[in-house]
This record gives sequence, C-alpha cells and structure tokens, in this order.
Amino acid sequence: MFIPLLVLSILLIVLSTLPFIQHQHWVFRVPEFMRLQLLFLQLIVFPLTFFYVQINGWMWVLQGAQAALIVFHLYIFVRYTKFWRSQRSKDVDGKKSEQVRVIACNIYQYNTEFQRFIDLIEKEDPDVFVTMESNAAWEEAMRPLEKAYPNYQKVTLENTYGMHLYTRLNMHRVETHYFVSDDLPSIEAELETADGHRFIFFAVHPPPPSPTEEDNSKERDGDLLSVAKKVRDYELPVVVVGDFNNVAWARASILFKKTSELIDARIGRGILATFHAKYWLFRVPLDLLFHCTAVFIDKLFIYPSIGSDHFPVGCTFHINLHSEVQEEEVKQLEEDEEEVVEELIEEGKKEESDNR
Repeated sequence: MFIPLLVLSILLIVLSTLPFIQHQHWVFRVPEFMRLQLLFLQLIVFPLTFFYVQINGWMWVLQGAQAALIVFHLYIFVRYTKFWRSQRSKDVDGKKSEQVRVIACNIYQYNTEFQRFIDLIEKEDPDVFVTMESNAAWEEAMRPLEKAYPNYQKVTLENTYGMHLYTRLNMHRVETHYFVSDDLPSIEAELETADGHRFIFFAVHPPPPSPTEEDNSKERDGDLLSVAKKVRDYELPVVVVGDFNNVAWARASILFKKTSELIDARIGRGILATFHAKYWLFRVPLDLLFHCTAVFIDKLFIYPSIGSDHFPVGCTFHINLHSEVQEEEVKQLEEDEEEVVEELIEEGKKEESDNR
C-alpha cells in the first residue's frame, strides 16, 4: 500500500496546485473543474496514509500539504451548501415583479432526441428558454414552439456554438455579439415582464480549454470578461446564463463576477453539477447563472437528461428594484485586477482557433 498511496498523494497535490499557476494552457485550467472529485479522493487518501504509511520526515510535509488543500477545498465548497446564507427579497408592496421562469440548456449539437427537449419546454412552460450548440436541425425541430414563443433570436451554426433564444415576454431589443471571434456568439436581449419590469438577459457559450477542443482558455476568458464589462454599467437589472465552460470557483469566473459586479446564483443553493450527464463521477457545474442585486433567485435547479451531455438548468426569479439586501454579496475588482482583465480580453481577441 505504501507505493500506491504515495503516488496517489503526490498526484492529488499536483492536480490541486496546478490551477494556482496562472497559465491559460488547458493543463493548468482543466484541474480547476476537478476540485470536487479531488476533495473526495483526498478525504479517502489522507486518513489511509496515516493508517498504512509510517509518517516521518518528508511524509509529514506531504500530509501537511494535503491537509491544507483539503481545508482550501472545503472553504470553496461550503459556500455552495445550505449552511451559507443566501439573501431573499424583502416584501416591498407594489415593487416586486411577477416571477420569470427560465430554462437554459446546452442541447449537444449531435443529440437527435429533439422531442425530449420539446416535451420539457411544453411541460415546464418557461417564459424564456435558450439553447446552446443548436444547429439547423435543432432550429427546425423547435419550430412548433414558435407559436407559444413568438419573440426569438436565432444564431444557427454548425460548429457547436449555435445559439437560440425564445421568449413569450415582450422583447424591446435583441442583439448578437461576437466579442472575440466571428463564430462565437452571445445573445443580449432587453425583455419586459407582463407587469412592466424590464431587464437584460444575456446568454453565453465560450469555448473550453481541453485536449480535444481549445489548447488554452484565452478565447473563453476574453469572451466572458467582455460580457462582464458590458453589463457592469447597465441601469436595468441583468441576468447572465449559459454554458460558461468554467466553474464558478475558477479565477476567470471570479474575475467575471468582480468585473460584472454580479452575484453567483449557486451560492447557498448547491453545486448543481450539469456536465457530464452520462458520467456521474466526472460531473461539474459548467452551466452557470449570475445576476445583479435587483434580481432575486426563487429557485435554481437542474432537470433530468434530455439526451445531451449537459442537464438543462431551470431558474425562477423576480425583480425587486427597491431592496438592497444583496448589496454585500457584490465583489469589485482590485486595482491590479483591472489590468489583468484588459489583458485577458485582448489575448482572447488575438487568439485564433485551429479547432473550429
């Protein structure tokens, strides 16, 4: 047991510390996704090492490092448990909007089980739904929904970055952005609830750093931070949803949160892992939702599989312009981080993909 435990201990320490190196190659970024799995293994290996291995000298160093990383991981994940406080809107007569129901899903371009998603939309009856990776075949399959959802924006692509937004809410304007590349869209829509509350709805889907897709996270980080800069100064309430191809505790997501001055909806509500739908051991929360202080999340959850590699995300929220109970959850950029954000955006714009 000595050699296997030693090797596994070292591997867990290496994988846990690689994300601290601020390099955008996938080797350093992918381990960020794995922190929950790493913590699970650490909680097994750490006590077993004490039981099966004679601890002396450098083994105390290894165990000390492992213990420190366990504490670090617990600190990350405790924020997503029910023990962590999440704010709720105070009742303000006449100021709270009616509920808005949203479904967002990376439907997986090569998934042909169209009816499963159609059935979900018809059953759940959301006010807004957005699809990522939707191509011409998916656009055709969703046409029957257009009667119930007469306002939409279609960005039909065959590169796994197509995007479709449908809503029954009044749509005052809608725009497709291409922040870092002309084949990576984001959709921005100004919507209005039936009781007259306007808000900005942003849907995003940047490319992931991985050995099978992009070599680095430059386009992803640049795209997300461009969105963050754009929404930061909006006077209307803002909701940003989509397949971020990142986890909320990663540095790029933290910079997104600080730059946009939005709130991570998962805080206090759970990990809610959305990918991979077919392999539970490797599940991570890639489909995220951020919102401003005037937006209050009533429910955030994931739906059963619709045949994609992602689970659909469901959310209900309301708007309360006159409640300030969430102000303390907003984090802002430090002075040196402003420069980092600008550099990451420029690097994202300069990056050229060989994979699309």
